[in-house]
Amino acid sequence: MRKRSVYPFTAIVGQENMKEALILNTIYPLIGGVLIRGEKGTAKSTAVRALADLLPERHIVSGCACGCDWDDANNLCPDCQEKKEKGELKETSSSMKVVELPLSSTEDRVAGTLDIEHAIKTGKKKFEPGVLAKANGNILYVDEINLLDDHIVDLLLDAAAMGVNYIEREGISYSHPSKFILVGTMNPEEGDLRPQLLDRFGLLVDVGSEHDETRRMEIIQRRMEFEKDPEGFREDYSKEQQKLRDIIMDARSLITEIEPGEEVIRAAVKIPLHLGVDGHRADLTLIKAAVAYAAMNKRTEVTPSDVVHVSKLVMPHRMRRNPFQESTLNTEELDSWLQTTFGTK
Repeated sequence: MRKRSVYPFTAIVGQENMKEALILNTIYPLIGGVLIRGEKGTAKSTAVRALADLLPERHIVSGCACGCDWDDANNLCPDCQEKKEKGELKETSSSMKVVELPLSSTEDRVAGTLDIEHAIKTGKKKFEPGVLAKANGNILYVDEINLLDDHIVDLLLDAAAMGVNYIEREGISYSHPSKFILVGTMNPEEGDLRPQLLDRFGLLVDVGSEHDETRRMEIIQRRMEFEKDPEGFREDYSKEQQKLRDIIMDARSLITEIEPGEEVIRAAVKIPLHLGVDGHRADLTLIKAAVAYAAMNKRTEVTPSDVVHVSKLVMPHRMRRNPFQESTLNTEELDSWLQTTFGTK
């Protein structure tokens, strides 16, 4: 079966905040995913599907339904753990995938199921993998996430935060690694997520249509060129794609070397306090996103300026006070206040 050509990530016109939020999550998945809000036709799905093409192949356990990471022998599913003890593990490689969650998904389809009758008869657990097993090590894409049942969204966010999927049925439990980059997209005109769920997304981006005439023309021209000759178009952007891949891989290797200093932590604490945001999730996410941003720019030192820069992605969805209040961030006011506070912008 011929592989479908994916539109190059670097060929997307505009939507810089969206592209940056996606790249930061590929560099440092512990940021906690990204929610992209916007009207139809604003390249949300295109950007998500193009993201996997920027990421390297993974080394996984051959034949594993959960895609267990070959290089992480301490976090294997029970089946791979059993094979490991018998010396039967084999390595293979796999390209990164975008795993899409259907809107009509049930809890069993998302988390997977346990065959209770098989367990009772044989004393062994038989697990039927769900979407969270397929998503392990990949990108989990949920379009129209605001139309999913809240308990399904909770399930996704719990797995994304813990990196593990737990299933328990009739007193029988099973768990497997489920580490993925969660990307949700939605049209706010069709309803919003509850504030408690919004807060659990690491980053949020609001996207809109391009209003500049020249850039709108460029969008149309590029799309028509791609549809006419997909492979030729991809070849035209191959150098830019490789350059971005190198940036991401170099940044990933820098992450472990970066230690945020006291001034950075202070900035990450002061911003949520200044904006009246409850809880500590915003503080932690600001630091993680700032670390990823510094690494993306080939630096091992994070500055308060980095925290300011990523605040536009971290803070807006955490500022809502009531259902009638817009979640907006006055970046000019924040920049001015932080310049006074830290002597930087």
